Amino acid sequence: MTTVEADPQLPVIRVTRDFRATPEQVWRAHVDPELFARWVGPNGMRTRVDHWDARTGGSFRYVSVRDGVEYGFRGCFHEIRPDLVVQTFTFEGDPDGVALQTLRFDDLGDGRARLRVQSLVDSFDSRDAWLRSGMETGVEDGYAKLERMLTDGPR
Repeated sequence: MTTVEADPQLPVIRVTRDFRATPEQVWRAHVDPELFARWVGPNGMRTRVDHWDARTGGSFRYVSVRDGVEYGFRGCFHEIRPDLVVQTFTFEGDPDGVALQTLRFDDLGDGRARLRVQSLVDSFDSRDAWLRSGMETGVEDGYAKLERMLTDGPR
């Protein structure tokens, strides 16, 4: 199960999810563009990676498509390490809405990992708009797909 929480004091959204996979597997699924495109986003959407340079100082752009409608996302990788990804994230439909995201990959032992994601936006209004956008459904659907992908192996 995925937990999505809005911080009452800061314009921050925190997402937590435990996986039956190693931290390395969960991390790789976030930095490998082929794996990322297979699980990201809500059910019923396809994702095409246009640009992906997963290294400290690199950048990305991908497009999710549903019923012929395209939704573009882009950002910069500020830091990439085996236990951490720090990146910016922008939905191109709201180009001024840049989030600073920190992803941490914790080892829970016994082949399990906890992913902790923190997204800092510029205002409480922006944070609340993200939450109203259906983001929670997309996150839950995407991480459920990721769990299946990691558990069942490549197809």
